[in-house]
Amino acid sequence: MKRETLNKKTKISNDILFYIYTNVDTDINMDELAQSFNISKFYMHKIFKEIFGRNIYQSIKSIRLQKASSLLLTNKYSTITEIASLCGYSSQTSFIRVFKERFLVTPTQWRKGGYKKYSNKILEESIKAKASNASFTNLEASIVKMPSIETYYIRHNGYTNDVKQTWQKIQTWMYSNNITEYKHIALFHDNPVVTHLDECQYVACIEVKDQDIPQSQRLPKFNISDGVYARFDIKGMDGDFLKFMHWLYNEWLPNSDYETTTKPPYAIYTKNKYLSDDNTFELSFYLSIKF
Repeated sequence: MKRETLNKKTKISNDILFYIYTNVDTDINMDELAQSFNISKFYMHKIFKEIFGRNIYQSIKSIRLQKASSLLLTNKYSTITEIASLCGYSSQTSFIRVFKERFLVTPTQWRKGGYKKYSNKILEESIKAKASNASFTNLEASIVKMPSIETYYIRHNGYTNDVKQTWQKIQTWMYSNNITEYKHIALFHDNPVVTHLDECQYVACIEVKDQDIPQSQRLPKFNISDGVYARFDIKGMDGDFLKFMHWLYNEWLPNSDYETTTKPPYAIYTKNKYLSDDNTFELSFYLSIKF
C-alpha cells in the first residue's frame, strides 16, 4: 500500500509541475489547480514539497526567472516590462526585485554581461566541466520539426553523478520487460547554466518502439512536446556536456535571433554516458525555438 501511495503522490506532483511549465506565463490559481486534481489545496502543497523538496510557489518563481534570464538575452528589443509580463509578472518593480534576489544583478545588468559572470560561477560547481577542453564554436544547428514522443520516465532531483542510479533503474525495468527497441532520452526542466546543479530537475526517459508494455506505476508515461527545435549533434567525455550547455545559452542563443519557449529541451542518446564504461556520450540535443 505504501508503494501505491508514493506512486500516486509522484504522479500528481509530476502533473502539477508539468502544468506549471506549460502555464508559467499566466496567473496560476492554486484553488483551481487543486480542484482539477480532485484534492485539497493543503494536500497538494504537502505532497509536492514531499516529492520535490521545495514548495509550489518556489518552483513557479524559479521557472519564471529561468525563462526571464533567457528572454532578456534573446528578446533584444523587448522592454523589461514586456519580458516581465511574458514570465507571469504583472509588476515590473516586483519582477526586478525577485530577479535581483535570484541572480544578484538587475535585468538590465544581466543583459549587459552579468549573465556571463553568474553562469561561470555555476559552471565552477562541476569539477569535470571545469576540466573540459571541449569547444563548440564551429558547431552548427539543424532546424527540425519534431513529433510528440511518448516515453516512460523517472524524475531525478539534481544534475549530479547519481543520475547514473536512475538510469540503472530504467535499465533494470527495460531488461525485465525484454525491451529491445528503444531510445534513451534526457529531459532538462531546469537550465544548468543558471540553476545550481543540485537544484536542477532532470528526467530520464525511455521511448519504447512497437512493443506493448504492461502499465507501470513505477515508470509513468509522459509525452515530450512536439514543435520546432534546433538540433545539435554532439559527442564527448563526461564534463563536456555542461560546457556545451554553457556555450548554447551564453553564445549561440543570444546571437541566433531565436527565442526559446517554455517547452523543456531534451537529448536523445545514441550512447548514454551514464550506462557506458568509459563515460563518453553521443547524443542529439533539441532546443525548442521560435523566430
